[in-house]
Formats: sequence, C-alpha cells, structure tokens
Amino acid sequence: MEHRAEPQHHPAGILSEVLIIAGLGPGDLSGTPAEVREALLDPDHHVILRTGQHPAAAQLARSRQVTTCDDLYDAGETFDEVYEAIVSRVLTVADAGPVIYATPGSPLYGERTVTELRKRCRATGRPVEVRHAPSFLDEVFAALDLDPTDRGFTVLDGRDLPDPLMLHLPTVVFQVDTGPVLDDALGRLGRTLPEGTPVTVLTDLGTEAALIRTYPIGEVPADAAGSRTSLFLDPPETGLVGAVRAMRRLRKECPWDQRQTHDSLTPYAMEETFELLEAIAGLPPGAPGGDETDYVAYHDVEDELGDVLLQVIFHSNLASETGAFDIEDVAETLRRKLVRRHPHVFGTLEVRDTEEVIANWVEIKAGEKHRESLMDGVPGALPGLDRAVKLQKRGARVGFDWPDARSVVADVEEEIEELVEVIDQGEEADPAHADHELGDVLFAVANLARHLGVAPELALRKAVNRFESRFRRMEELDDLAAADIDRLDALWEQAKREERA
Repeated sequence: MEHRAEPQHHPAGILSEVLIIAGLGPGDLSGTPAEVREALLDPDHHVILRTGQHPAAAQLARSRQVTTCDDLYDAGETFDEVYEAIVSRVLTVADAGPVIYATPGSPLYGERTVTELRKRCRATGRPVEVRHAPSFLDEVFAALDLDPTDRGFTVLDGRDLPDPLMLHLPTVVFQVDTGPVLDDALGRLGRTLPEGTPVTVLTDLGTEAALIRTYPIGEVPADAAGSRTSLFLDPPETGLVGAVRAMRRLRKECPWDQRQTHDSLTPYAMEETFELLEAIAGLPPGAPGGDETDYVAYHDVEDELGDVLLQVIFHSNLASETGAFDIEDVAETLRRKLVRRHPHVFGTLEVRDTEEVIANWVEIKAGEKHRESLMDGVPGALPGLDRAVKLQKRGARVGFDWPDARSVVADVEEEIEELVEVIDQGEEADPAHADHELGDVLFAVANLARHLGVAPELALRKAVNRFESRFRRMEELDDLAAADIDRLDALWEQAKREERA
C-alpha cells in the first residue's frame, strides 16, 4: 500500500520525529494493509487509536498496548473540543517518541483530527507520513455494486448535515452513530424526499457481521444507529434542483409552457407577488414569533413563495435557452451582490448601528449604477404606496424630509384639511381637485408609515383583511339587511372584541 512522507522544510532544532498517521481500514485487521499492520505491531512505536470502538482497533488492543481516545469523547462537550483534545494528546506523546496515530477506514476520509494534525505539523516542521487504507466508502460502493464515477455522488456527515441539502445525486450519510443523529438525518431528508423513498442502512461493513437493510424512509428503525452505521439513498429529483429540472421538462413537453415568453409571464409575476403579500399579511404581528408561530399561516406563505420562485425559475430558463444566463448565474449574481453590499459582514468594515449599514448600502448601490436623478430606478409598476415610500427615501438622502413622525402627522392633518375644503364645496367641487387632494393625503400617510417603520401596502392589506373578517362575523351574528345603523355599530364592536379575545 502506497504511503508518503509529507515534504518538510524546517530549520535545525525543529521537531524531526516522523508522525505516522495510518488507516485501519473499514473492518477487522484482515482488511488492514500489511505494512500498516506491521507498523502497528512494532513495539518501538506508541500507538494511539482515535477510537477503540472498531473491529481492527479492538483486535489490535488485544495484541499490544495501545492508547485510545474514547475517554476524550466522554469528557468533551462538543466534537470540536474532542477533536482538539485528541490532536493535543497525539502531539504531546509524539514529542516523547515515535507515534502512530490510527483511525478507522482511511485517514483521509472524514477525519477532522487528521486534517488538524497535518496542519499543526506543517506549522512546526514535524514530518508526517500518511499510510493509506481502504475507506468505508469503498465498502459501501462494493456492497451496493455502485460506480461512483457513473453519475457522481454526495457524501454527508450525519452529525453536520449541510443546509440546504440539495439532494440530487446518490448520497451516503456517514457517522449516523446515535439515535438523535439518525432521527435528525431522517427528518431533514424526509422534508423533501417523497414518502416511501428507499433508504439503505449499512452496518459493520468489512466484517463478518456486515448487515445491509433497506426501508421506506419513514420506517427506518430507531435502533439502526451505531458507530459503524451509514445510510445510502438515490434520491429522485426533488427540492430546488428538482424544480429547475421539472421546469426544463415542461418547456420541452407542455404546449402552454412552450408558448410563454418573458412578456407573457409578466402578469403572473405581479399576481404571484401580490398573493405572497396577502399571505404575509396573514401572519401574526411581529412574526416570526417563537412559540406563537402560526404554522397554518406559514404554510400559505410557503405555498406563495413557491409560486414566486416558479417565476424566477421560468424566466431564468427562458434566458438560458438564449444563452444569456441560467438559474446558477442568477444565484451567483445575487451572492456577489450580497457580499459586495455587506462589507461589515464579509469584509473588514466596522459599523455602529443599522443606520450606518443602510448608509453604506445606499452608497455602494449608487456606485453600481449610473443615475442622472435620485428619482431614477424606482419602477413605475410598483403599487402606489410602495412607490411613494421609495421616492420619499430617495429625497431623504439629501435631507428633503420631515425630522420625525410627529411632524409628518401634522402634515397629514394639513392635507386632510385641504381635502375637507374640497368636500365642503359640495357639487361645485372639481372632481380633479378632489383627486389631487386625496392623492396628497395618501402620499402623506405613506410618508408617515415610512417614519414609523411600517410598510404601508402591507399595513393596508392587513387592515382590509381585518375589515373583511369582522364583516363576515357580523353576517354570522345577525341579518344585516334588517339591522339599523345602531345595530350594525353594535355588531361591529362585538366582532372587534371577539377578534381581540
């Protein structure tokens, strides 16, 4: 079995005793490379095992004196603490004489302690010799008759699953060593995988006790977890990748989707955005709200977000057909923009508060696009209240703004007084004049919302929804057609009280 000593260039006096890092292979000592076995049995070397909970490690411990690090797993509160303690132990012992540090499987697959040891040794000039062995992945691929180069594959750490998962390739989940880890892994996988998706549980591969069992994802037994347990699944096209590929297929096979253009889709983008706003308006005030989270309302938001995402995917797909860009380009453009506009997070810039963050954002964004006027770049298709707020913010950049919300209230009152003067003119009032004054009132109200930190369009939608809900309750309480104004007022107040209860 090939092994190598990592080249070192260090001055005289720096540690020169070679640290050997070896793999035990996936099973018992019969599967450990011969030269690794020979080195492990050499009495001149102190053998440190990352864990004794492994067939080859247990056999070795019966043949000679070894040091395991299992006590460090018991003492550490986090895996980071455990791995740091293991590395410190190995280096401390290595300072006193020849050491072999042995890990299950290959020392180069899923071994964070090996990565850290090599890093520390490079920094101090200590030579490192890595002696390879087959990994658990070799046994997985052999057991499943799987060629990993055929379609590619994904390897995930059960203790540290990525977010998002992005399942779309044959996937191995290793280190499924405890019940909570197994439960979390199956829960995360099950959020996007269809019910009944086969999951293969592989235990003790490389030994006579090897066991391979396949279950529907919802029926994997809780006792399947173990120190030598991995999961394998070949997921269908789900999640974001699945949505993108489904859209591509629709463009090829669905007559309606084939006819669409960027222009023809525009009304749907607007409609879906408004439906998303309506769903958001249905969330409890201040959401997210911890224990008070309304998951029914969030389901509606999830559904509408999916419809908006469809528009993003559809337009990206149309662009990709022309060679302009695809969904990956869209995501990368967004990522770069986020990084560029947040130097206080991704760079070295320091900020004191939210106001400074916004000021930096505005300055960076202004440098990205050339505009002749501060009013440029605000879409005319925005809802009126939202567009009013954006334009008001542009004016505020040069100080054209009220000093506080109370001052805006006075402006709202003044605009209402001007509207009242038009109303008092009765039939003699010019309709265009009333339109003008009412517009000024709404513009001033939008300005007040901005100073209060409230999104006016969303606030109005919530108010409309409240009115609808209360009125429907009034209809349940009485025959409104037969009720006089006093009764209607009483019913309205009752509906309000029930809403607050």
